[in-house]
Amino acid sequence: MSMRAMQMERFSTLAQMKPPRVMRAVAWMVGIAIPASVVFLLTVPWVQTAPGTGQVTALDPHDRVQQITALVPGRVEQWYVTDGQSVKEGDPIARVMDNDPDVLSRLAAERAQVKAQIDAASQAMAVAKLDVDRSRMMFAEGLAARRDYENAQIKVAEMGAKLAEAKAKLNRADIALNRQSAQVVRAPRSGRIQALNTAAGASLVSAGDWLATLAPEHSKQVVELQVDGRDVAMVRKGQHVRLNFEGWPAIQFSGWPSVAQGMFDGQVRSIDPSALDSGLFRVLVEPLPGGRAWPDNNFVRLGSKVRGWIQMETVSVGYELWRQLNDFPLEFPTPQNTGPRKGAGKGLADKGGKEAKSKDKAKGGDYGEEGK
Repeated sequence: MSMRAMQMERFSTLAQMKPPRVMRAVAWMVGIAIPASVVFLLTVPWVQTAPGTGQVTALDPHDRVQQITALVPGRVEQWYVTDGQSVKEGDPIARVMDNDPDVLSRLAAERAQVKAQIDAASQAMAVAKLDVDRSRMMFAEGLAARRDYENAQIKVAEMGAKLAEAKAKLNRADIALNRQSAQVVRAPRSGRIQALNTAAGASLVSAGDWLATLAPEHSKQVVELQVDGRDVAMVRKGQHVRLNFEGWPAIQFSGWPSVAQGMFDGQVRSIDPSALDSGLFRVLVEPLPGGRAWPDNNFVRLGSKVRGWIQMETVSVGYELWRQLNDFPLEFPTPQNTGPRKGAGKGLADKGGKEAKSKDKAKGGDYGEEGK
């Protein structure tokens, strides 16, 4: 008698239990399917990505949030706007008055005095030139000494110096008058008043002190992502980027972009040559030409948080797991593959059920638009 038969005699209940053939077949199928599935998943293509976080910003520096400052020292006498008010370029923001309420009239009187000095110096200069002509003629005829002729020339030079000094005083008076005349602070461009420094109305302000914050509207938006220094070495201009905007529901599979939902497409515009203070590198991302349009300013405003995944090379899932476990960098791109990455998957169907074709077949993969 075999050992197994002897053991089964001790467990009579277990010996009487015989599972159905269907259950045994299912068990064999599960036992074979699980390893086969694992092997299959390890060979499935996976798109490597360089993740990063950042925010929405304006491409043109004039379209970014900017501070409006006082042009002259003094005290804010009147506000022409309130928080959240829309303004156009040139609209008044605030009026700053000097500590001396009569400063403009005093400067105007000083300018008038300098102008009178210029007129007097100009007239004296004309008379001195006549004396020079007269002395030259008399010297030529022998009726005047050379000394008189030279003194007349010296007097003309002195009058010219006084005239130049008076004109310099006039320029300084004009500068002071123009600066004090700029007491009304105006909006540098159209936008919306985001905040006012109301404390400036009760205290003295100096030239350059902050009065209000202006946020321009309808700006061309880009995304600035902060990417790790280990990954930024593999990033190239023109690479595709998948973006998830703050407050916009999305389902993201970084390695399988074709099954993502609520994501938006972009491409790398530029990469900073030096790192930020945090040690990360800034990558500017612009909308992908021909791709799904980004949400407008009503949904995604300047400063909104963004998560992005820069699409790199396509590898197998097994290789990616091995790379992650060993903390190795991303796959180095080949020289001819510095543009959009291959194998990024096919686009999802749109509302009409039509499948968006890829524009990157020459690179070995598809980057179809997401269904709207």
